[in-house]
Amino acid sequence: MVLLAWPLVLTNLSQMAMAVTETLLLGRVGTEAMAAGMLGSSLYFAVIAPAFGLALAAAPLLALARGEGRRAHGAGRGWVREMRRSLRAALWACAIASLPSGLVLWHAGALLVATGQDPALAALAQDYTRAALWSLPGFCAFVVLRGFLAAMERPAAAMWIALAGVVLNIPVAWALIVPAGLGVTGAGIAATIADTGIFVALLAVVARDRVFRRFHLFGRIWRPDPPRLGRVFALGLPIAGSMLLEIGVFTAAALAMGWFGAVAVAAHAIAVQTATITFMVPMGIGQAATARVGLALGAGDRAGAALAGWTAIALGGGFMAAMAAVLVAGADGIAAAFIDAADPSAADVRALGATLLVVAGVFQLVDGVQVVAGGALRGLADTRVPMLFAALGYWGLAFPAGLALAWWAGLGPAGLWIGLALGLALVAVMMTLRWRRLSA
Repeated sequence: MVLLAWPLVLTNLSQMAMAVTETLLLGRVGTEAMAAGMLGSSLYFAVIAPAFGLALAAAPLLALARGEGRRAHGAGRGWVREMRRSLRAALWACAIASLPSGLVLWHAGALLVATGQDPALAALAQDYTRAALWSLPGFCAFVVLRGFLAAMERPAAAMWIALAGVVLNIPVAWALIVPAGLGVTGAGIAATIADTGIFVALLAVVARDRVFRRFHLFGRIWRPDPPRLGRVFALGLPIAGSMLLEIGVFTAAALAMGWFGAVAVAAHAIAVQTATITFMVPMGIGQAATARVGLALGAGDRAGAALAGWTAIALGGGFMAAMAAVLVAGADGIAAAFIDAADPSAADVRALGATLLVVAGVFQLVDGVQVVAGGALRGLADTRVPMLFAALGYWGLAFPAGLALAWWAGLGPAGLWIGLALGLALVAVMMTLRWRRLSA
């Protein structure tokens, strides 16, 4: 599990590092730019959830197909054909889902104003989304190819390419945001350049690899495959729904922070970015669990599938318990790193950011368990019930409780984060219990 997970973890961390780099650079421009970037990126990740979820659906389908090939000891070419069909269908599904997402992102300003955001911040956030929406095709295609490499148990290429993307993104983002004076627009352009670049690089690796070449992954890709496309949508739409529910609740929290002012949004950005960095590790372990569980299930080894899932849950939970201690102990120092001390609002942003980081540290453990358990269930092609769990936990508990604690209990921004922690805990418990029942 570790051998498969660590390249996936580093790939996730590298992609997150690009967003953190842009946030740090926007923090040097000013609190308003940082807050607008946070609003824009939060909306971006919520809106792309359908395409992203469909991209993730490729991984379990590819793993199951390869597992079936193992059970047949590689006899015939049927499993190769099945992997090729699943990958092509996932790319088609992502392309279809990207069209409405792009339309929403183009008109992000009106949507943000309708949710009560400051018109000036909304206009800046729209500048970001209009520049970043062009990254969507490359981002989703990269995720699909990464799922193929994970199913083939060769994820290192995606990792090295993503790490190279981080290194190259730093000077590009800096040049566009600071010297060129493009601010949030520059951050969006940098995201598009980075995501498109890593996809093109990974595509070149897959096309040139001798083993992968025999799959003819992109031959006749223009021909639709309705039956397989339907399977991708059947598996991927619940994944997309779960992601939309989870990302959406954090986006809603960011929008609710806007009601408290730019300082609260900037502090929320600090806490979200930091918590998301640690989240990338269990997310990668969950992606490895999807592949390992799917491979074992496809090969008819249910005991191996159960062992893979429980191993992943233990790894993810253990890591996040350690990160909880780090965030609680280092909250003030972490918050200080995100904001220019010369900014007039720096002291207020730092103090509130540190408070939110302490709360984020508390829910680290449950956040790690729920995403890994979800990944393991995905390997069993179980996605619909987890989506219902997400709806109940995030929107039945997390957001209403957060609003109540923020306003009725008078806890302010910290109350919103406490509500998020309660919702994540409920989802973690439900996901783990379902995995226990289905893997038995």
